Amino acid sequence: MEKFKIGIIREGKVPPDFRVPLTPDQCEKIQQEYAQVEIVVQPSPIRSFSDAQYIAKGIQVQEDLSDCDLIMGVKEVPVTALIPNKRFMFFSHTLKKQSYNKKLLQEILAKKIQLIDYEVLKNKVGKRLIGFGRYAGIVGCYNGFRAFGLKNNLYSLKKASECHDRKELEEELKKVVLPANTKVVATGFGRVGFGAREILHLLPIMEVAPNEFLTQSFNQAVFTHLEVGDYYARKDRKEFDKKDFYTNPSEYKSILSTYTDQSDMYIACHFWSNKSPNLLTQEDLQKENIRLQVVADISCDIAGPIATTLRPSTIADPIYGYNPQTGEETEFNQEGSITVMAVDNLPCELPKDASEDFGNDFIQFILPTFFNGDPDNIIGRGSETTLDGELTEGFSYLQEYVNS
Repeated sequence: MEKFKIGIIREGKVPPDFRVPLTPDQCEKIQQEYAQVEIVVQPSPIRSFSDAQYIAKGIQVQEDLSDCDLIMGVKEVPVTALIPNKRFMFFSHTLKKQSYNKKLLQEILAKKIQLIDYEVLKNKVGKRLIGFGRYAGIVGCYNGFRAFGLKNNLYSLKKASECHDRKELEEELKKVVLPANTKVVATGFGRVGFGAREILHLLPIMEVAPNEFLTQSFNQAVFTHLEVGDYYARKDRKEFDKKDFYTNPSEYKSILSTYTDQSDMYIACHFWSNKSPNLLTQEDLQKENIRLQVVADISCDIAGPIATTLRPSTIADPIYGYNPQTGEETEFNQEGSITVMAVDNLPCELPKDASEDFGNDFIQFILPTFFNGDPDNIIGRGSETTLDGELTEGFSYLQEYVNS
Protein backbone atom coordinates (compact mmCIF):
# COMPACT_ATOMS: atom_id res chain seq x y z
CA MET A 1 0.00 0.00 0.00
CA GLU A 2 1.53 3.28 -1.13
CA LYS A 3 2.12 5.81 1.61
CA PHE A 4 0.38 9.18 1.53
CA LYS A 5 1.99 11.90 3.64
CA ILE A 6 0.04 14.97 4.75
CA GLY A 7 1.82 18.02 6.13
CA ILE A 8 0.10 20.72 8.15
CA ILE A 9 1.90 23.96 7.47
CA ARG A 10 2.48 26.71 10.02
CA GLU A 11 0.08 29.63 9.45
CA GLY A 12 2.10 32.60 8.26
CA LYS A 13 -0.42 35.27 7.41
CA VAL A 14 -0.41 38.52 9.38
CA PRO A 15 -2.43 39.15 11.50
CA PRO A 16 -1.95 35.60 12.79
CA ASP A 17 -4.62 32.93 12.49
CA PHE A 18 -4.86 30.40 15.31
CA ARG A 19 -6.97 27.79 13.48
CA VAL A 20 -5.76 24.46 12.10
CA PRO A 21 -7.15 22.27 9.32
CA LEU A 22 -6.88 19.16 11.54
CA THR A 23 -6.79 18.91 15.33
CA PRO A 24 -4.48 16.48 17.17
CA ASP A 25 -7.39 14.09 17.83
CA GLN A 26 -8.38 14.18 14.16
CA CYS A 27 -4.81 13.49 13.02
CA GLU A 28 -4.71 10.46 15.32
CA LYS A 29 -8.09 9.27 14.00
CA ILE A 30 -6.97 9.55 10.38
CA GLN A 31 -3.79 7.59 10.99
CA GLN A 32 -5.77 4.88 12.77
CA GLU A 33 -8.39 4.59 10.02
CA TYR A 34 -6.08 5.03 7.01
CA ALA A 35 -3.05 2.79 7.39
CA GLN A 36 -1.36 4.38 4.37
CA VAL A 37 -1.59 7.93 5.74
CA GLU A 38 1.12 9.63 7.76
CA ILE A 39 0.61 13.16 9.10
CA VAL A 40 3.34 15.56 10.13
CA VAL A 41 2.95 19.05 11.57
CA GLN A 42 5.22 22.03 11.15
CA PRO A 43 6.02 23.59 14.55
CA SER A 44 4.12 26.74 15.46
CA PRO A 45 4.12 28.98 18.54
CA ILE A 46 0.68 30.46 17.81
CA ARG A 47 -1.83 27.81 16.76
CA SER A 48 -4.65 26.99 19.17
CA PHE A 49 -3.35 23.42 19.56
CA SER A 50 0.26 23.21 20.76
CA ASP A 51 3.07 21.16 19.27
CA ALA A 52 3.01 19.09 22.46
CA GLN A 53 -0.64 18.19 21.94
CA TYR A 54 0.15 16.80 18.48
CA ILE A 55 3.16 14.90 19.78
CA ALA A 56 1.02 13.39 22.55
CA LYS A 57 -1.20 11.89 19.85
CA GLY A 58 1.73 10.33 18.05
CA ILE A 59 2.01 13.01 15.37
CA GLN A 60 5.52 13.99 14.33
CA VAL A 61 6.39 17.69 14.48
CA GLN A 62 8.99 18.71 11.90
CA GLU A 63 10.06 21.80 9.99
CA ASP A 64 10.64 20.16 6.62
CA LEU A 65 7.49 19.36 4.61
CA SER A 66 9.25 18.72 1.30
CA ASP A 67 8.48 14.99 1.32
CA CYS A 68 4.72 15.49 1.80
CA ASP A 69 2.17 14.52 -0.85
CA LEU A 70 -0.34 17.10 0.35
CA ILE A 71 0.36 20.27 2.35
CA MET A 72 -2.63 21.74 4.20
CA GLY A 73 -3.12 25.16 5.75
CA VAL A 74 -6.01 27.46 6.50
CA LYS A 75 -5.27 30.95 5.17
CA GLU A 76 -2.99 32.05 2.31
CA VAL A 77 0.45 30.47 2.43
CA PRO A 78 3.28 33.05 2.26
CA VAL A 79 5.10 33.00 -1.06
CA THR A 80 8.37 32.17 0.70
CA ALA A 81 6.81 28.99 2.17
CA LEU A 82 5.62 27.57 -1.17
CA ILE A 83 7.40 24.32 -2.17
CA PRO A 84 7.64 23.65 -5.92
CA ASN A 85 5.87 20.67 -7.51
CA LYS A 86 3.63 20.00 -4.51
CA ARG A 87 -0.11 19.88 -3.86
CA PHE A 88 -1.28 22.62 -1.49
CA MET A 89 -4.73 22.98 0.01
CA PHE A 90 -5.82 26.30 1.59
CA PHE A 91 -8.10 29.32 1.16
CA SER A 92 -6.27 31.30 -1.53
CA HIS A 93 -8.69 34.22 -1.90
CA THR A 94 -7.87 34.56 -5.58
CA LEU A 95 -11.20 33.44 -7.07
CA LYS A 96 -12.54 36.98 -7.32
CA LYS A 97 -9.26 38.29 -8.73
CA GLN A 98 -8.26 39.85 -5.42
CA SER A 99 -5.41 42.19 -6.24
CA TYR A 100 -3.59 41.57 -2.96
CA ASN A 101 -3.14 37.86 -3.80
CA LYS A 102 -2.19 38.10 -7.47
CA LYS A 103 1.50 37.60 -6.64
CA LEU A 104 0.59 34.47 -4.69
CA LEU A 105 -1.18 32.88 -7.67
CA GLN A 106 1.64 33.89 -10.01
CA GLU A 107 4.16 32.16 -7.76
CA ILE A 108 1.98 29.05 -7.46
CA LEU A 109 1.93 28.77 -11.26
CA ALA A 110 5.65 29.49 -11.59
CA LYS A 111 6.49 26.80 -9.04
CA LYS A 112 4.13 24.29 -10.70
CA ILE A 113 2.01 23.79 -7.60
CA GLN A 114 -1.44 22.22 -7.66
CA LEU A 115 -3.59 24.62 -5.65
CA ILE A 116 -6.69 22.97 -4.20
CA ASP A 117 -8.91 25.72 -2.80
CA TYR A 118 -11.32 24.79 0.00
CA GLU A 119 -13.74 27.43 -1.22
CA VAL A 120 -14.49 25.50 -4.43
CA LEU A 121 -14.57 21.95 -3.11
CA LYS A 122 -18.16 21.05 -3.99
CA ASN A 123 -20.27 17.96 -4.55
CA LYS A 124 -21.72 17.06 -7.93
CA VAL A 125 -24.70 19.40 -7.49
CA GLY A 126 -22.49 22.35 -6.59
CA LYS A 127 -22.90 22.41 -2.81
CA ARG A 128 -19.82 23.40 -0.82
CA LEU A 129 -18.40 20.57 1.23
CA ILE A 130 -16.09 22.35 3.65
CA GLY A 131 -15.69 25.76 5.21
CA PHE A 132 -15.78 27.85 8.37
CA GLY A 133 -19.16 29.44 7.58
CA ARG A 134 -21.00 27.75 10.41
CA TYR A 135 -18.70 29.28 13.02
CA ALA A 136 -18.79 32.64 11.28
CA GLY A 137 -22.54 32.55 11.83
CA ILE A 138 -22.25 31.38 15.43
CA VAL A 139 -19.69 34.00 16.46
CA GLY A 140 -21.20 36.78 14.33
CA CYS A 141 -24.67 36.33 15.79
CA TYR A 142 -23.23 36.26 19.31
CA ASN A 143 -21.30 39.45 18.53
CA GLY A 144 -24.48 41.07 17.23
CA PHE A 145 -26.31 40.49 20.50
CA ARG A 146 -23.24 41.59 22.45
CA ALA A 147 -23.33 44.86 20.46
CA PHE A 148 -27.06 45.22 21.13
CA GLY A 149 -26.45 44.94 24.87
CA LEU A 150 -23.70 47.56 24.75
CA LYS A 151 -25.72 49.91 22.55
CA ASN A 152 -28.67 49.91 24.94
CA ASN A 153 -26.86 49.36 28.26
CA LEU A 154 -28.94 46.22 28.79
CA TYR A 155 -26.28 43.61 29.61
CA SER A 156 -22.57 42.97 29.10
CA LEU A 157 -21.15 39.88 27.40
CA LYS A 158 -17.53 38.82 27.11
CA LYS A 159 -16.00 39.07 23.68
CA ALA A 160 -16.26 35.74 21.93
CA SER A 161 -12.45 35.71 21.69
CA GLU A 162 -12.27 35.88 25.50
CA CYS A 163 -14.31 32.70 25.87
CA HIS A 164 -12.31 29.50 26.24
CA ASP A 165 -14.64 27.62 23.93
CA ARG A 166 -18.19 27.48 22.65
CA LYS A 167 -19.45 26.09 25.93
CA GLU A 168 -18.35 29.23 27.76
CA LEU A 169 -19.79 31.40 24.99
CA GLU A 170 -23.17 29.72 25.45
CA GLU A 171 -22.99 30.35 29.19
CA GLU A 172 -22.52 34.04 28.45
CA LEU A 173 -25.75 34.06 26.45
CA LYS A 174 -27.69 33.43 29.66
CA LYS A 175 -27.03 37.09 30.51
CA VAL A 176 -29.03 38.32 27.51
CA VAL A 177 -32.27 40.07 28.46
CA LEU A 178 -34.30 41.50 25.59
CA PRO A 179 -37.12 44.04 25.86
CA ALA A 180 -40.52 42.54 25.03
CA ASN A 181 -40.84 44.56 21.82
CA THR A 182 -37.42 43.60 20.36
CA LYS A 183 -37.54 42.61 16.69
CA VAL A 184 -34.66 41.04 14.76
CA VAL A 185 -34.40 40.18 11.07
CA ALA A 186 -31.85 37.83 9.48
CA THR A 187 -30.97 37.00 5.87
CA GLY A 188 -29.20 33.94 4.48
CA PHE A 189 -29.84 30.19 4.70
CA GLY A 190 -26.38 28.81 3.97
CA ARG A 191 -23.81 27.54 6.45
CA VAL A 192 -23.51 31.02 7.94
CA GLY A 193 -27.25 31.49 8.36
CA PHE A 194 -27.73 28.14 10.03
CA GLY A 195 -24.81 28.88 12.34
CA ALA A 196 -26.52 32.11 13.39
CA ARG A 197 -29.74 30.19 14.02
CA GLU A 198 -27.90 27.99 16.52
CA ILE A 199 -27.35 31.10 18.64
CA LEU A 200 -30.84 32.48 18.10
CA HIS A 201 -32.31 29.23 19.39
CA LEU A 202 -30.38 29.66 22.65
CA LEU A 203 -31.82 33.13 23.28
CA PRO A 204 -35.14 34.30 24.78
CA ILE A 205 -36.51 35.15 21.33
CA MET A 206 -39.28 33.53 19.27
CA GLU A 207 -39.21 32.90 15.53
CA VAL A 208 -42.12 34.21 13.46
CA ALA A 209 -42.93 34.05 9.75
CA PRO A 210 -41.98 37.06 7.60
CA ASN A 211 -45.62 38.09 7.01
CA GLU A 212 -46.34 37.86 10.74
CA PHE A 213 -43.26 39.97 11.47
CA LEU A 214 -44.64 42.74 9.25
CA THR A 215 -48.30 42.63 10.23
CA GLN A 216 -48.60 41.51 13.85
CA SER A 217 -47.70 42.88 17.26
CA PHE A 218 -45.90 40.77 19.85
CA ASN A 219 -45.46 40.87 23.61
CA GLN A 220 -42.08 39.15 23.46
CA ALA A 221 -38.85 39.42 21.49
CA VAL A 222 -39.14 37.92 18.00
CA PHE A 223 -37.00 37.28 14.93
CA THR A 224 -37.72 36.36 11.34
CA HIS A 225 -35.40 34.64 8.89
CA LEU A 226 -35.77 35.73 5.28
CA GLU A 227 -35.34 33.75 2.08
CA VAL A 228 -34.02 35.67 -0.93
CA GLY A 229 -37.56 35.95 -2.30
CA ASP A 230 -38.63 37.79 0.85
CA TYR A 231 -36.18 40.67 0.45
CA TYR A 232 -35.93 40.98 -3.35
CA ALA A 233 -38.85 41.70 -5.69
CA ARG A 234 -39.24 42.09 -9.43
CA LYS A 235 -39.27 45.69 -10.64
CA ASP A 236 -42.24 44.92 -12.89
CA ARG A 237 -44.14 43.54 -9.85
CA LYS A 238 -44.48 40.08 -11.35
CA GLU A 239 -44.04 37.05 -9.11
CA PHE A 240 -40.53 36.46 -7.77
CA ASP A 241 -38.63 33.73 -9.62
CA LYS A 242 -35.53 32.52 -7.78
CA LYS A 243 -33.86 31.00 -10.84
CA ASP A 244 -34.55 34.11 -12.91
CA PHE A 245 -33.23 36.33 -10.11
CA TYR A 246 -29.83 34.64 -10.22
CA THR A 247 -29.83 34.88 -14.02
CA ASN A 248 -31.16 38.44 -14.35
CA PRO A 249 -30.55 40.22 -11.02
CA SER A 250 -30.83 43.68 -12.63
CA GLU A 251 -34.56 43.03 -13.11
CA TYR A 252 -35.04 43.02 -9.34
CA LYS A 253 -34.92 45.49 -6.46
CA SER A 254 -34.36 45.17 -2.73
CA ILE A 255 -37.33 45.40 -0.38
CA LEU A 256 -35.30 44.60 2.72
CA SER A 257 -36.04 48.00 4.23
CA THR A 258 -39.67 46.87 4.61
CA TYR A 259 -38.34 44.61 7.36
CA THR A 260 -35.49 46.69 8.75
CA ASP A 261 -37.90 49.63 9.21
CA GLN A 262 -39.54 47.46 11.85
CA SER A 263 -36.36 45.90 13.26
CA ASP A 264 -34.01 46.72 16.10
CA MET A 265 -31.27 44.47 14.73
CA TYR A 266 -30.34 43.09 11.31
CA ILE A 267 -28.15 39.96 11.06
CA ALA A 268 -26.71 39.59 7.56
CA CYS A 269 -25.68 36.03 6.67
CA HIS A 270 -26.48 36.01 2.95
CA PHE A 271 -24.25 35.51 -0.07
CA TRP A 272 -24.23 38.59 -2.29
CA SER A 273 -23.03 38.96 -5.86
CA ASN A 274 -21.88 42.36 -7.12
CA LYS A 275 -24.35 41.86 -9.99
CA SER A 276 -27.24 41.89 -7.51
CA PRO A 277 -28.99 45.08 -6.32
CA ASN A 278 -27.76 46.60 -3.08
CA LEU A 279 -29.78 45.52 -0.08
CA LEU A 280 -29.84 48.51 2.24
CA THR A 281 -28.88 51.97 1.01
CA GLN A 282 -28.12 55.15 2.89
CA GLU A 283 -31.44 56.54 1.67
CA ASP A 284 -33.22 53.55 3.22
CA LEU A 285 -31.63 54.44 6.55
CA GLN A 286 -32.41 58.16 6.46
CA LYS A 287 -36.11 57.82 7.19
CA GLU A 288 -37.53 59.64 10.18
CA ASN A 289 -37.83 57.73 13.44
CA ILE A 290 -35.59 54.95 12.17
CA ARG A 291 -35.78 51.92 14.45
CA LEU A 292 -32.68 49.98 13.36
CA GLN A 293 -30.00 50.11 16.05
CA VAL A 294 -27.55 47.30 15.25
CA VAL A 295 -26.32 45.68 12.03
CA ALA A 296 -24.35 42.46 12.51
CA ASP A 297 -22.91 42.11 9.01
CA ILE A 298 -21.46 38.61 9.07
CA SER A 299 -21.27 38.55 5.26
CA CYS A 300 -19.10 41.69 5.45
CA ASP A 301 -19.09 42.96 1.85
CA ILE A 302 -17.27 46.28 2.15
CA ALA A 303 -18.80 49.35 0.44
CA GLY A 304 -21.36 47.02 -1.07
CA PRO A 305 -24.91 45.87 -0.42
CA ILE A 306 -25.32 47.25 3.12
CA ALA A 307 -24.55 50.94 3.46
CA THR A 308 -23.57 50.69 7.12
CA THR A 309 -20.59 48.43 6.39
CA LEU A 310 -17.92 51.02 5.67
CA ARG A 311 -14.98 48.81 6.63
CA PRO A 312 -14.24 45.51 8.31
CA SER A 313 -13.90 45.69 12.07
CA THR A 314 -11.44 43.65 14.09
CA ILE A 315 -11.60 41.06 16.84
CA ALA A 316 -9.87 43.56 19.12
CA ASP A 317 -12.28 46.39 18.22
CA PRO A 318 -15.37 44.69 16.76
CA ILE A 319 -17.92 47.51 16.56
CA TYR A 320 -18.19 51.04 15.22
CA GLY A 321 -20.95 53.52 14.53
CA TYR A 322 -22.58 54.59 11.26
CA ASN A 323 -24.23 57.97 10.85
CA PRO A 324 -27.11 57.44 8.38
CA GLN A 325 -27.41 61.16 7.68
CA THR A 326 -23.80 61.65 6.60
CA GLY A 327 -22.89 58.09 5.62
CA GLU A 328 -19.77 58.39 7.76
CA GLU A 329 -18.31 56.47 10.66
CA THR A 330 -18.98 57.70 14.17
CA GLU A 331 -18.99 56.39 17.74
CA PHE A 332 -21.15 53.29 18.12
CA ASN A 333 -23.11 54.76 21.01
CA GLN A 334 -23.65 58.21 19.52
CA GLU A 335 -27.30 59.21 19.47
CA GLY A 336 -28.85 58.50 16.09
CA SER A 337 -26.03 56.20 14.99
CA ILE A 338 -26.35 52.57 13.96
CA THR A 339 -23.93 50.18 15.66
CA VAL A 340 -22.07 47.99 13.16
CA MET A 341 -20.38 44.64 13.81
CA ALA A 342 -18.37 43.68 10.70
CA VAL A 343 -15.54 41.43 11.84
CA ASP A 344 -14.28 39.61 8.73
CA ASN A 345 -12.48 36.69 10.42
CA LEU A 346 -15.12 35.62 12.93
CA PRO A 347 -14.24 31.91 13.24
CA CYS A 348 -10.83 32.97 14.61
CA GLU A 349 -12.61 33.99 17.82
CA LEU A 350 -13.35 30.34 18.63
CA PRO A 351 -10.38 28.71 16.91
CA LYS A 352 -10.53 25.32 18.63
CA ASP A 353 -14.22 24.72 17.99
CA ALA A 354 -14.05 26.09 14.45
CA SER A 355 -11.02 23.92 13.65
CA GLU A 356 -12.72 20.79 14.94
CA ASP A 357 -15.83 21.48 12.87
CA PHE A 358 -13.72 22.11 9.75
CA GLY A 359 -11.61 18.99 10.26
CA ASN A 360 -14.70 16.81 10.66
CA ASP A 361 -15.91 17.97 7.24
CA PHE A 362 -12.50 17.26 5.73
CA ILE A 363 -12.46 13.73 7.10
CA GLN A 364 -16.01 13.01 5.96
CA PHE A 365 -16.11 14.63 2.54
CA ILE A 366 -12.60 15.36 1.24
CA LEU A 367 -10.07 12.84 2.56
CA PRO A 368 -11.77 9.78 0.98
CA THR A 369 -11.43 11.30 -2.50
CA PHE A 370 -7.66 10.76 -2.40
CA PHE A 371 -8.18 6.99 -2.08
CA ASN A 372 -11.45 6.11 -3.83
CA GLY A 373 -10.68 7.46 -7.29
CA ASP A 374 -12.66 10.66 -6.62
CA PRO A 375 -15.70 9.57 -8.69
CA ASP A 376 -17.31 13.03 -8.53
CA ASN A 377 -14.05 14.80 -9.46
CA ILE A 378 -14.20 16.89 -6.29
CA ILE A 379 -10.45 17.52 -6.21
CA GLY A 380 -10.24 18.14 -9.95
CA ARG A 381 -13.01 20.72 -9.92
CA GLY A 382 -11.60 22.27 -6.75
CA SER A 383 -8.10 22.77 -8.19
CA GLU A 384 -7.24 26.18 -9.60
CA THR A 385 -3.88 25.11 -10.98
CA THR A 386 -2.07 21.98 -12.15
CA LEU A 387 1.31 20.45 -11.45
CA ASP A 388 2.25 21.57 -14.97
CA GLY A 389 2.04 25.22 -13.94
CA GLU A 390 -1.23 26.01 -15.70
CA LEU A 391 -4.69 27.16 -14.69
CA THR A 392 -7.31 24.43 -14.85
CA GLU A 393 -10.16 24.78 -17.33
CA GLY A 394 -12.62 25.92 -14.67
CA PHE A 395 -10.32 28.76 -13.65
CA SER A 396 -9.05 29.87 -17.04
CA TYR A 397 -10.90 33.15 -16.44
CA LEU A 398 -8.06 34.07 -14.05
CA GLN A 399 -5.47 34.18 -16.86
CA GLU A 400 -5.87 37.89 -17.53
CA TYR A 401 -5.65 38.56 -13.80
CA VAL A 402 -2.43 36.53 -13.60
CA ASN A 403 -0.91 38.26 -16.62
CA SER A 404 -1.83 41.81 -15.60
